[in-house]
Amino acid sequence: MIEIAHLTKHFGKTRAVHDVSFSVNRGEVIGLLGPNGSGKTTIMRMLTGFFPPTAGVVRVAGLDAAEQSLALRRKIGYLPESVVLYPDMRVRGFLEFCAAVRCLESGWARRRLEVVMHECGLHGVAHRLIGTLSKGYRQRLGLAQALLHEPEVLILDEPTVGLDPRQIIEIRSLIRALRGRTTVLLSTHILPEVAMTCERVVIIDRGAVVAEDTADRLGRHVEGEDRTLIRVSGPHDAVRQVIAAVPGVDRVDLAEGDVGAAGGETHAFLVHSSAGEPARRAMAAAVVGRGWGLVEVRPVALSLEDLFVRLVTREDASVSAEDHRDGEAGR
Repeated sequence: MIEIAHLTKHFGKTRAVHDVSFSVNRGEVIGLLGPNGSGKTTIMRMLTGFFPPTAGVVRVAGLDAAEQSLALRRKIGYLPESVVLYPDMRVRGFLEFCAAVRCLESGWARRRLEVVMHECGLHGVAHRLIGTLSKGYRQRLGLAQALLHEPEVLILDEPTVGLDPRQIIEIRSLIRALRGRTTVLLSTHILPEVAMTCERVVIIDRGAVVAEDTADRLGRHVEGEDRTLIRVSGPHDAVRQVIAAVPGVDRVDLAEGDVGAAGGETHAFLVHSSAGEPARRAMAAAVVGRGWGLVEVRPVALSLEDLFVRLVTREDASVSAEDHRDGEAGR
């Protein structure tokens, strides 16, 4: 449904996006994750036809964003980070205006307006002036205008920025309800946003793709980051020493929420290893061989926060090494 190939965008001498490629299948909800200034909004504006790319190709529903911009916009619903609303218009009147601008057939538009107002929870404020709405309701209205023409693709740029926790939960629920019905590309710098709403994640840093996959699979692909939670009934220091001596174990930490910290005899450890499953089997055998009780042993996936930091840090190191080589070559 969305195809991006070798996308690049320069603003004068500033390179905002560099050689970005990824695709989104029909009905998927994909997260475009990156820190502020990483190029997410620029990518979305090229997707919606607002900016022409310096190089590369953007296709949405088979349409080229550079050559078929108007036809492409008919298939896209767009919620920018700062949605433009008219404070002196009423909610229903604004949506009717949006339907007229899009030249939607009047009978169908009326039915569709009722649907999106119901889905976005706007019936209770239908006759209120937009200028009197809370931030959460304005964001709902922005989402409603993006959904009004029943788009094949929905582009959401930081849809929960500035919302309170309750409003964030409401917007997340709305987005999840679209899964399978509409293809959604969601941009955010908020890590839990991706975990809560998206099936896959594309991580962007400094205008380039750092990684792309599900959060779980990305965590497993980060080299040297296999982690194991092991819970053992036995003496703390002796257990820790035995686990640390297992081949392939790099570090043994006391796990958060360790029962033994409150004076109990069962202790939980977070083990960092480069050996993965063989190390887990060896740890279990070592514990049982000492006659201690093996309560639990299981792999622990990296959190999205850990994953993001490690991927971006690894990219920083790669860039620094490249800059150093360039500097050496120039001497």
